[in-house]
Amino acid sequence: MKAENIEEVLWEYIDGSSSAEERTDIEGLLQNNPIWKLKYDELLLVHQLLHSTELDHPSMRFTQNVMEEITRYHVAPATNTYLNKNVIYGIGGFMIVMILGLLVYSIAQVDWSAPGPAQDLPIDINKVAWGKLWNNAYTNVFMMINVVLALMLLDKYLTRKKQQVE
Repeated sequence: MKAENIEEVLWEYIDGSSSAEERTDIEGLLQNNPIWKLKYDELLLVHQLLHSTELDHPSMRFTQNVMEEITRYHVAPATNTYLNKNVIYGIGGFMIVMILGLLVYSIAQVDWSAPGPAQDLPIDINKVAWGKLWNNAYTNVFMMINVVLALMLLDKYLTRKKQQVE
């Protein structure tokens, strides 16, 4: 048997979780095999030390003491140290210029003299009942959710702006 298996079998023997047949086999090995006897004596000593000594318990305020020690250190916000605002503004400006350029190019490509799609539609747009669309319950719920989300976004923006001033 390997040393790991010997230790496992001996721990089961010491703990009393092995079967009666295994116990008799192990007792025979302990009497006849010096390797098993040496390993048994080592594990028995460890077992006795574990049960004879009491483990130290941390003080009742240990967690609170650790947390108080952590609060003494001022942790710098990650965004102030890792991000350069000029780089962010440069990327944002580049994206805005690209979008505006695409928009101007798209408008320049339109043939304004061609008839519009409204002339080709088989229905008269002036006869559409817009009131039925805007008085729908789902549309109203969707609009209310968007208003609430917009107000939450505005609140976060104003709170951050206020914290930066202080």
